[in-house]
Amino acid sequence: EVQLVESGGGLVQPGGSLRLSCAASRFIFWSYAMSWVRQAPGKGLEWVSGISSGGGSANYADFVKGRFTISRNNANDTLYLQMNSLRPDDTAVYYCAASLRMSSGSGRSEYDYWGQGTQVTVSS
Repeated sequence: EVQLVESGGGLVQPGGSLRLSCAASRFIFWSYAMSWVRQAPGKGLEWVSGISSGGGSANYADFVKGRFTISRNNANDTLYLQMNSLRPDDTAVYYCAASLRMSSGSGRSEYDYWGQGTQVTVSS
């Protein structure tokens, strides 16, 4: 069974940083583009960032540009999201998702695999 397991979430003060990880297993990680998608309390899914299968191309939603950095390590099948200058409106469950082509969509049907999510709470 394919697995995507997120970690690294938690409670952080405004202006702080967190690094999320997503460990992939049981599929050919290096052949898939990867994305981070989040869901804030009471809101729908919202695409955050995506990276190509080889890691050479990355895209960001406007609301995280300059603050978040996506990366991947295909040698150990792991996706990352470095989040700096966090704000209270970044509070959400963050999911990693895999697709054969890069996507900036927010719908679950646009991805082949999803993780269970990790909670990020930004609060003083």
